[in-house]
Amino acid sequence: MKLIRFGNPGEEKPGLILEDGRRIDASAFGSDYDEKFFGGDGLNRLAEWAKANAATAPTVDASVRLGPCIARPSKLICIGLNYVDHAKESGMAIPKEPIVFFKATSAIVGPNDAVVIPKDSKKTDWEVELAFVIGKKANYVSEDDALSHVAGYCVHNDYSEREWQIERGGQWVKGKSCDTFAPLGPWLSTSDEITDPQNLSLWLKLNGKTIQNSSTAQMIFGVKTLVSYLSHFMSLLPGDIITTGTPPGVGLGFKPEPLFLKAGDVVELGVEGLGEQRQVAQAYSA
Repeated sequence: MKLIRFGNPGEEKPGLILEDGRRIDASAFGSDYDEKFFGGDGLNRLAEWAKANAATAPTVDASVRLGPCIARPSKLICIGLNYVDHAKESGMAIPKEPIVFFKATSAIVGPNDAVVIPKDSKKTDWEVELAFVIGKKANYVSEDDALSHVAGYCVHNDYSEREWQIERGGQWVKGKSCDTFAPLGPWLSTSDEITDPQNLSLWLKLNGKTIQNSSTAQMIFGVKTLVSYLSHFMSLLPGDIITTGTPPGVGLGFKPEPLFLKAGDVVELGVEGLGEQRQVAQAYSA
């Protein structure tokens, strides 16, 4: 299944994209795509509802805004420097264990919402990433069992303010958590639709020019490793999002001078089987 959420910001309703491409309103199912949904066998119940009701459910017009594909989770966990060439272009050591940080859930927006360059920012950057959503609680999970805890996969753009992330001390979170810095979607593909999360192409264009083009096969730590690893340090709850790092081609790595976003720039990105996003950069205004 492909799960969507649609409508105005803060008023999103659950929906589905059917095999024929039709977008339908699943509000009658009675649940948003949140922790309770994923932890309460929601995907199986939704599949049964769709079999009985998809043909007669209201259609969602293509002009209607798509919101983030799941409701705000308890955690948005990020993995840094998870592609060798990205670590090198960033001038950082290749990690021996996953680099873990958090991104504020208030940064989550829809896949085509504007990205707002924060006040006083000079180094706002982009990062196309594969993200996945936890489907059942995970504690001390083995790698062999890890993928059974994954509900599905989606596209994430891990926007970053590099000065605040790298040059101002402390943890990375303050350079990662600005409003609009976590577009999710356009849809969540359930795990049965993605046979191998370590064999997906991903790409990003800036103003029509491809500047990131890679494959999840290049990850240092794959999805099953990350589920197992993280579950040894914290409970992974249903609906939690883990985003898996970006390949080379970020603005920080451009030579001889880094390249960062300016108002009016258009960022387009996608992951194989998971759809595409498009954001237009806007200057901050109070």
